[in-house]
Amino acid sequence: MEDKQETPKTASKKPRGGGEPIRSIDTYAAQCEKCFKWRVINSSEEYEEIRCKIAEIPFLCDRKPGVSCEDPADIEYDASRVWVIDRPGIPKTPGGFKRSLVLRKDFSKMDAYYITPTGKKLRTLNEVAGFLAANPEYSDVSLSDFTFSVPKVMDDTIPEDVVKKGSASSDAKRKPKTSKGVVGDGTARDEGSVAMH
Repeated sequence: MEDKQETPKTASKKPRGGGEPIRSIDTYAAQCEKCFKWRVINSSEEYEEIRCKIAEIPFLCDRKPGVSCEDPADIEYDASRVWVIDRPGIPKTPGGFKRSLVLRKDFSKMDAYYITPTGKKLRTLNEVAGFLAANPEYSDVSLSDFTFSVPKVMDDTIPEDVVKKGSASSDAKRKPKTSKGVVGDGTARDEGSVAMH
């Protein structure tokens, strides 16, 4: 089986109107295909470039200036933050648009949205198609440049005290952590990873 690129992201928790935290990604990282160490990626744009081309151009430590496989990892896969696995090959977000990923309160999954250059939030491909049709200045943007595919939340990094959605009682807790998605040295090896804090 071929090893695939992984990229972590960490979440910031900014209060919403009601004081609820927003669980969105604020740190990106990619895993070296050679040494399997995690390297923090400086921006979402750089991360998207790596992710969309990972099948053709595997990520290696030396892609970062002055870094090699001999250097310590920038970040470790552990339960100090919630990690999610991103899929390789997701298209790079078109210029002017922003792809937003938000972790649900119950940690069950993430939701994907696109923010248009005008600030409108698009939640479905139908909404994207409607926006593109209503705004001919974006005629060079294709509907295939958008995906609502979301990263997989890694169960072994979800806090133990998170109440599962749909549980029988409000006191129900998550099942004990497992090592699903983690290889012996603690390095996740799936399609791409995101760490959320």
